[in-house]
Amino acid sequence: MKKFSFGFFIACLTLISFYTPAEAVDINNGENVFTANCSACHAGGNNVIMPEKNLKKDTLSTNQMNSVSAITYQVTNGKNAMPAFGGRLSDTDIGDVANFVLSQSEKDWN
Repeated sequence: MKKFSFGFFIACLTLISFYTPAEAVDINNGENVFTANCSACHAGGNNVIMPEKNLKKDTLSTNQMNSVSAITYQVTNGKNAMPAFGGRLSDTDIGDVANFVLSQSEKDWN
């Protein structure tokens, strides 16, 4: 068995102390953000502007929007008729709403 030096141990502790875990997802906050900012166009996972671009599981998959990162990008930057929310919502709120949308799509918005 190899022995590690005290210096190596201190270096590892230093690295660990600078590690910051990702913020926890708050689905309830995501639901509140969705209700306040998204539900006018996307109530129940639908899309009143472009019905074929709804938030249902199959549609998200077909449009390669079935990941938190893809939804986060869309919410942040907008596209077509959807406005960008990057300047209006915090990164935390956008992450929470992206997780909420994905979780609701998995439950068929029920």
